[in-house]
Amino acid sequence: MKYTLTEQQADMLRQIAAASSAVLIAPKSSNTAWALEQRGLIKRSWRESGHVAVVTSDGRYFLKHGKHPKEVRASKERLAGDAEQAERAPAGGSELIMRLRSATPGKLTVPDPGPRTRGRWRAAYYDAIHHGHVPEGHKLRWTGRQRGDCVFTLVDEEAEKAAQPPPVPTIDVPDVLGRPHRLVRATRKALGRSKTVVDTRGTPEVIPLHVSREQADRALRIMHALLTEAESRGYQVETRTDLQRGKAIHQMVIVIRGHALPLAITERATKVPHEPSAQEIRQQHRHPWTRIPKYDHEFNGRLELGAPARSWYQHSYTYSDGARWTLESRLGHLLRDLEDRAAAAERRQREEELRKAEQRRRWYATVAQARERQVERHRANVLVEQVKAWHRADEIRAFCHAASARVGGASVTAEEQEWLQWAEAYAERIDPLRAPLGIPPDPPASREALRELLQGDLYAHPWPFDSNGRWTPPDEEIAERT
Repeated sequence: MKYTLTEQQADMLRQIAAASSAVLIAPKSSNTAWALEQRGLIKRSWRESGHVAVVTSDGRYFLKHGKHPKEVRASKERLAGDAEQAERAPAGGSELIMRLRSATPGKLTVPDPGPRTRGRWRAAYYDAIHHGHVPEGHKLRWTGRQRGDCVFTLVDEEAEKAAQPPPVPTIDVPDVLGRPHRLVRATRKALGRSKTVVDTRGTPEVIPLHVSREQADRALRIMHALLTEAESRGYQVETRTDLQRGKAIHQMVIVIRGHALPLAITERATKVPHEPSAQEIRQQHRHPWTRIPKYDHEFNGRLELGAPARSWYQHSYTYSDGARWTLESRLGHLLRDLEDRAAAAERRQREEELRKAEQRRRWYATVAQARERQVERHRANVLVEQVKAWHRADEIRAFCHAASARVGGASVTAEEQEWLQWAEAYAERIDPLRAPLGIPPDPPASREALRELLQGDLYAHPWPFDSNGRWTPPDEEIAERT
């Protein structure tokens, strides 16, 4: 934890320490009081009127010495072991290089060493630099020369260069438009005769511009260079018109691998004090409730190219003239950002397709398992009924035999004989063993039949069973069962 205090926190600590009793903490100062409490400088408690605070012994020590007691103790502990740590430091540059070569990945960290230890490591570093101990093709880097952790790194220059991304190619902007891009030609025709501001954002089939008349030619040259380079890389440049909330929105987009990225070029404005006109002053005298604006926004000559305002990609990719570069020098970076965004969208789309495919596969596997359980349950029920019928048939036959043999068969009447014959015929009819056994036909495989065994959305995907109960999924891959 950092024990340094802001000016606001120090003022509150002094106020609490100067009070003779607990100080009531205002709600707006609760965050400041919480920061002091986390450092152990004050102690808060709740009363009926709100939180109150008193200073702690650590807080009074901080006010007297300007340091937290824990910082002082940590510094003493660090200095106490400084001599012992200094003995373990490398004796020279060759030993430092040897330790870095054996370390993985060529990096050594010395946690916040004392002055003597830091001096020994510093001496080893400069010895390695000035006496040729650093291997050829490598660099020795060191951070933490005055405070904090000392970190030494042995860097392979060739590997470092290979790991760096390739430089962004520049896009040359012509000084004069000889054969402008088709959209640049259409935009030039739509500029109109305005002498101050050019605004084509509401015009279809052109490049959206909102610049001063002085910057219009430069803006068109920049767009010509960007659009020509985009088409040379195989991307499409087109204009689109969408309807949003009943209003037509015109855009110019660069389509990269099926992903449309809109672009617009504008000129940045500076806020300047507004000078009331004579008409505004007279208007305010007649209607005192009206307000004269305090500021005006004037174009400052800095062009900005990127995602249009209030679009889905606002603030995603935008470059403008800066203090150290011009917009012309950032066109390569802008096109690279568009390519990266299209690649990221393609990657997300592919991941979403894989996720949906896996979800679909699991759903069909669950349906197949539910069907197996349904068939298993149906066959078990049929088998149990067959066993019951078989036992019932045997019991009926035994009953008929006992009835016929109760008096040797002499006293059986015609009515009894007829009943026993019907009973034996009935036993024959219900006996499952009177005919060859076979697997019973499967039950229906409709959604309603499987609703009890299949939880979840039954209509999430096309049903894989036909009217005869055959497994016919939409494609072969989904038919694979886990």
